[in-house]
Formats: sequence, structure tokens, C-alpha cells
Amino acid sequence: MSTETARALIQPTAESNADDLTLQTDVVVNSNPAKGEHLIHVHACSPCAGELLWPRNFPPPTKSLLIPCPDVSGTVVSAPPDSPFQPGTEIYARTSYVRPGNARDYTIATTDELARKPESLTWVEAAAVPVSAETAWQILFINAGIVPPEAVMDIPRAQLAWKGKRILVTAASGGVGLWVVQLAARVLGVEVIGTCGPDNVDLVRSMGAKEAVNYRATDLKAWVEEEEEGRRRVDVVVDCVGGRALEDAWWTVKDGGTVVSIFQPPRTLCPWKDPSARGVKDIFFVMEPSGNQLGAVTELIELGKCQGRVDSVWPLEHFRSAFQRLATGHASGKIVFDLSLNR
Repeated sequence: MSTETARALIQPTAESNADDLTLQTDVVVNSNPAKGEHLIHVHACSPCAGELLWPRNFPPPTKSLLIPCPDVSGTVVSAPPDSPFQPGTEIYARTSYVRPGNARDYTIATTDELARKPESLTWVEAAAVPVSAETAWQILFINAGIVPPEAVMDIPRAQLAWKGKRILVTAASGGVGLWVVQLAARVLGVEVIGTCGPDNVDLVRSMGAKEAVNYRATDLKAWVEEEEEGRRRVDVVVDCVGGRALEDAWWTVKDGGTVVSIFQPPRTLCPWKDPSARGVKDIFFVMEPSGNQLGAVTELIELGKCQGRVDSVWPLEHFRSAFQRLATGHASGKIVFDLSLNR
């Protein structure tokens, strides 16, 4: 395989946008991964909103090809001798942004990023899961500050910690939002309110939300004030979109609560400027790949407690249309490239 070439979607520079992406068909496959790395035959991969800005905002420590799509499902081609993921193993993963992504026929993943693909999922369905599910896990089990640090992989203890709590999730019908809703409502027993567009109200409720709020028709400050004594206020706000949605969501958090955003530092849009004035903690974080967390998600999927959602499926050659769909911000679930198409 040392001289084999394959397809790869290339971002030419850190300043390049989706219009600048190019599909190369003569990229040499790395048949000798470094220690601890696996060579993966990619069957499907998925892009992440805003990821083309990552090389500019979070420059990788070493210079390498810039390839999008951190989500991958595929088959192990070669592996370290002591790896639990030996050649032939069907896997899925969210790989680190400091290495080239997975929009290519062959990619690289480390042992701690990998989990076995759920048997019940197709390659496309599996590729829609890792980033969204792992981000949701890290919100609810780590960054919300509800679960003790020693219990981040302990669902029964997490259920006790979350008992009686309420959360509000912005962009609840998006890739991450749907996973926050499911993990919170179906797994942890949390009362969930999700914001979404009118076309996705039924979807968000079906995933476990007690209430789905149409953000186009509802002002959250007014929504909170409709109930006396702050009964609609929540312990935790989970923001998945930033901007106006985050600013409005601040009005729903209780004194002493927490606002977590995966999009931008929440305090930059706090309506009263200083969150500490009401004892509110605000958290912005960038998720880290975790094969252990993804393995726990696999078990939940196989038990029928959680599911991913695919918005649309594209051949790799149609990358421009796929990234245009991603840029609308209205995808319901994940956009996925099926690399078996046109291979």
C-alpha cells in the first residue's frame, strides 16, 4: 500500500473557506502510521459547523494537510500490536483536530479516540454520532458542574446528581442539541426544554424534551416571566448556537445556575454584563475526543435509548453542496459523506 493513492478533500490554507476546498485524487496513503496510530479505511465521514475556522483560531502544533470532517466510521486496516482494535474491526471516532480530518479514503486514528461501531448502525448513521454525542456527554457529565469529577463515566451516580434539575437547550434540533436532549431526558432523567424552529418542534419532543419552544415566535425573557416565582427558570442552559439565541437564553437561568456554550464564551452576551452578580457560572469549552465516552454511547445506542440523526447524505465529490447545506444552520441532524458513492 506504500504507493497507493486515494481521494482527499483539501482545505488549501487556514484562511480558506468552503469555496476554496478541492478534491484531490492522487494523495499518497500513509501505510506506516506512527506508534499508537491505526490506519482506517473510511466508509463515511461528517463535517462539523465552523470547522474550517479551526486552523485559523486554533493553529495545529505541527504543519500538515488540512482535511475537514472530524467524524469517521470505517474499518481498521493496520493497528498497534496491543490495540483492542485489530485489523478488520469496524470502528467509529471523533479524531483530534490537530491532525488531518477524515474526508479521505484512508485516515489515521489513535487508540484513545476509537470505539467499536454499533452493530445496529450503518456506516453513514455511525458517522453522524461521535462529535455530537461526545460533546453532549462532556456538557452533561463534566462542564455543567453537576456530576462529581470521579463519576463522569458513572451513569447511576450522574442520575442522582441531576435529580430534580431542569435544563434549557438552544438549537435543540441540531446535531449536538439532539444528543443533549436525549442524554439528559432519556438517560439522566432531567427535565428538558429545547428551542428550535417550528418545523422541528415534534422532533425535539420525540427525543425526550418536556417542552419545545419555537424560537421564532417566542421571546425567552417573556416566556420565563409568564410563570410566577420563576418556575420556568432552569439550573443549566446549554447553548449550541451562540449569538441571539445565547443572549436570550441567559434570561432563563436561575441565580446560582450555569450557562454552558460550545459556540462562544457565554459572558460576552450576558444581558446584565456580570454573571457573578447573580452567582451564575459561565463555561465555554472545546470538546476533546474520548473513545471511552463514545463506547458508553455505543451501549446506549444498542439498548435503544439514544439515536443519531442524519440530515442528508452526499458523495464526497459533492462537497460544495454539502458545505452549503451545513452553512445554512438549518440542518436537522448531521450532514454525512458516504465514501462508497462514486468510489
